[in-house]
Amino acid sequence: MAATDHTRAVGHNWAGNVTYGAHRLVEPRSLGELAELVAAEPRVKVLGSRHSFNHLADTDGVLVSLASMAGDAEVRRVDDGTIRVPAGIRYGDLVPILQRWNVALANLASLPHISVGGAVQTGTHGSGDHLGTLATQVSAVEMVTGTGGHLRLERGQHDFDGAVVGLGALGVVTHLELDVEPAFDVAQTVWEGVEWDDVLTDLDAVTSAGDSVSIFTTWQDADAIDMVWVKSRSTRPPTTLSLPGARPADGERHPIPGIDPAPCTLQRGVPGPWFDRLPHFRLAFTPSVGDELQSEYLVPRTDAVAAVEAVRSLARVIAPLLHVSEVRTMAGDDFWLSPATGSPTVAIHFTWKPDEEAVRGLLPRIEAALPHSARPHWGKISTMAPQKIAARYPRWDDFAALRSHLDPERRFTNAHLSRLGL
Repeated sequence: MAATDHTRAVGHNWAGNVTYGAHRLVEPRSLGELAELVAAEPRVKVLGSRHSFNHLADTDGVLVSLASMAGDAEVRRVDDGTIRVPAGIRYGDLVPILQRWNVALANLASLPHISVGGAVQTGTHGSGDHLGTLATQVSAVEMVTGTGGHLRLERGQHDFDGAVVGLGALGVVTHLELDVEPAFDVAQTVWEGVEWDDVLTDLDAVTSAGDSVSIFTTWQDADAIDMVWVKSRSTRPPTTLSLPGARPADGERHPIPGIDPAPCTLQRGVPGPWFDRLPHFRLAFTPSVGDELQSEYLVPRTDAVAAVEAVRSLARVIAPLLHVSEVRTMAGDDFWLSPATGSPTVAIHFTWKPDEEAVRGLLPRIEAALPHSARPHWGKISTMAPQKIAARYPRWDDFAALRSHLDPERRFTNAHLSRLGL
């Protein structure tokens, strides 16, 4: 059966701030059809869950959806510690399969609505001092390259660390093998009444209070933290946040104060399955606010306090445009374009109100105030100069060479990558 070809308008991203420039959307039904499409089209990009807030996934050529590749959509166990998944599957749709096998991923992002391939390719992450980005779960990556050929790279092989966080610039990632472990339970507790001065005096003590910790603030008060969400495996002792004024919330909470917490996973220290606690939001609901924009900057842990203080100094101008800001941590990794490459990392995330002109007007002030080590999230809004971004990745030139090797005809290049020098 031929690939489904949508010549109507391709539409826009999840947030509605990006209207795709592709002239058509194609849904190949097999790896063979995908390879033929890539070899025939001068410009191709993959469209995942549309959760990028910039033009990284856009193209003036053909957008490809992997949703119709039924014959290649099966999730299967490779061995007791490894699964093979189609890149287009969402984490929330993968979970029921893992649940039947009684296995788990070590970590999840804050919402289960995103695709595995898109999250991995952009270095997306959850939180946890000893937990890496979602890309660190990948043990093998399979893709169709710019020549239409099939490529498989395994952990430890040459170029593997360059290909996992690849920004869609190396090929169409079709499948990933992921590390899994026996399923586990997690309990999460929300703490209130905490001040920044107390947290920044010993940030390590706060972020190590659980397996996954998120610090939320609206920056309405430059001194106050609205909430600290602590998620801990049931094998850990009960969570205690030993800070002046810290108290457990007396009910369920949404990360944005005052919003109905129904979309959120269960709190108040009640243990539950890993997949129903590690994300902040449940698959059946619209995550976060829905009507929003996002930015995020990641810094080495050694620069974390300076980065928070820089943002704190701008609280007065940030707060009117902001829904909420979140501070999270992750272990370092070796992926060439991972925002956590080289060292343990702290991320400062912004969920903005949907005023892109005002947000873009403010971001240069934030970027100038942050330490020079700050790296913007690949899938979110940033105004940082491309040469500054490139300078913050020691393996940038190696990635550019790999991209030239795997995509010599520049099929996966778009205007966004070109601005970055790729």
